[in-house]
Amino acid sequence: MSIHIPDCVVVFDYGEVISLSPSAADQAALLALSGCDAEPFWASYWQHRDGLDQGTTSILAYWAQIAADLGVTWRASRVHELWVADFRGWLGSAPKTIDLIEELHLGGTRLAILSNAGFDFSSPFRRSPMGQFFERVFVSAEMDAIKPDPAIYVEVAAGLGIPLEQMIFIDNKAVNTDAAAALGIKTHHFTGAEGLGAFLRSLEA
Repeated sequence: MSIHIPDCVVVFDYGEVISLSPSAADQAALLALSGCDAEPFWASYWQHRDGLDQGTTSILAYWAQIAADLGVTWRASRVHELWVADFRGWLGSAPKTIDLIEELHLGGTRLAILSNAGFDFSSPFRRSPMGQFFERVFVSAEMDAIKPDPAIYVEVAAGLGIPLEQMIFIDNKAVNTDAAAALGIKTHHFTGAEGLGAFLRSLEA
């Protein structure tokens, strides 16, 4: 089975599209390692995430910011455990999405990734088994920009050597697809693999 979409590049978000959301067990493990209450921990976790994803905040600085917000001190070993637990939580795969990516690849459709993610995710994106399907992987930390900044979509199109109108962008966050659509990019707001499959097949030649 294959999906052929000519003269376009299908650009996938990673988190919660190709990957699953961190599970309840993943979140509980991270929270337990922090030794903190859930509400302040998650508030700080997300408050500082953009800096990590944009590459302006290092991994060590990110966890130091969270510790400062929470009024705690973590030893280096605990910071590493927190990083491992957090990293692992974002690596869960969504098999049905990856099957669609394989079908696109088999059909000769050009593919890329655009993910808001830190430097530490660049190697797994490129070197994992799914990496074989993508001609380019764009990681926000390497670009000094994050979605939904219009500049990031312009940079991706330029890197792929296509006009914006030849990009098809898939993301689970409407704010990101809306920003891309405003530039003339064809978009799909991802809510599940079934809807994505129907969308992609509607574009076949």
